[in-house]
Amino acid sequence: EPGTEPGTPEPGTRNQEPGTHSCHDPPMSAHRFTVGVEEEFQIVDPNTWELRSHVTELLASGTAGLGDHIKRGLHQSIVEVGTKICGDVAELRDEIFRIRHELSSAAERVGLAVAAAGTHPFSAWKDQVLYPGVRYESIVEELQQLARSLLIFGLHVHVAVPDRTTMIDLMNMARYFLPHLLALSTSSPFWMGRDTGLKSFRTTVFRRFPRTGVPDHFDSWSAYENYVQLLVELHCIEDARKIWWDVRPHPVFGTLEFRVCDVTTKPEAAVMIAALCQAIVVKLHKLYTRNQGFRLYRRALIEENKWRASRWGLDGKLIDFGKRAEVPMRDLAIELLEFLDDVLDELGSREAVNYVHTVLAEGTSADRQLAVFRRTGDLKAVVQHLVEETREGVAARGAGR
Repeated sequence: EPGTEPGTPEPGTRNQEPGTHSCHDPPMSAHRFTVGVEEEFQIVDPNTWELRSHVTELLASGTAGLGDHIKRGLHQSIVEVGTKICGDVAELRDEIFRIRHELSSAAERVGLAVAAAGTHPFSAWKDQVLYPGVRYESIVEELQQLARSLLIFGLHVHVAVPDRTTMIDLMNMARYFLPHLLALSTSSPFWMGRDTGLKSFRTTVFRRFPRTGVPDHFDSWSAYENYVQLLVELHCIEDARKIWWDVRPHPVFGTLEFRVCDVTTKPEAAVMIAALCQAIVVKLHKLYTRNQGFRLYRRALIEENKWRASRWGLDGKLIDFGKRAEVPMRDLAIELLEFLDDVLDELGSREAVNYVHTVLAEGTSADRQLAVFRRTGDLKAVVQHLVEETREGVAARGAGR
């Protein structure tokens, strides 16, 4: 989210300008759609289950194994961790499990815990300490209470793409799937001690920021560059890093970055979301190279589906604008798997993507948090549940490395 530096080295495949394509690049068919992930975690006191502004203590507790892949956030109760560049989803799974194991262990050494959810169920943003620094201070100066209250936690997925023209065309097409990805990742039903009635309240909190949400359609890379340059010339932004769309060309990496998702509580769900993002890009690229376009919808229509995804998650209906009909999100999740089917084996991600069936059976993190609260009436029990699920299966996987 705004205020954090990128937590991964470039998840692309070349050291050159973002998204550029040189005469020495491999042909598109040989392009490797490498993948990387950034996750934002809550730093929690395991005695009170409240957020704690102790990122400095956590970083000092022995996170050497994470190297440059661990970063501070705007609030000192946030820690951001990113994977390395991963050639496939199997490698990414190992990275996500390793990172969560090391991060949880480091937290435990100083009497803390980490939890993965889009919002903390009851801690208030006004009680959190902001991290000092020129970049953070400039964000707070510009955005004021919007920045101070941005106590949210996201999952960002980077997928390398062949060149700039492809970048924009793929972004235009991929926008359609943003609500689907959000519905499968919802993990923020609570905000400052209240059941919000939404499955992803994080989405609503972030919506207050400028230059967020579903991006407009751009006719070309030059049209996108002209847009960025206009904002820079008119002193709206210093650079493209302050464009925080749900999917965007990353301003530093040669990647298409998906930013719409809540951070997922279970590590396997994070692997699933990353695998879906990669498969969506590869499938759309396959259609693109065959000149088989994918229908483009207006931003306003996609935003309607995004609202439904944030409000009802898996239990809602999204609109099929082609058919002019409402379709249950659960049915659309299966349709998405069918759409991606022909690229999953070549990517080696079928098992990861099939975790969608587990999510449909168990619900998302938001659904499980609400179930814990209905059973206990205790938001502290919800946070304890989040801490346990965040570590689920991680200790064994980490110890086995």
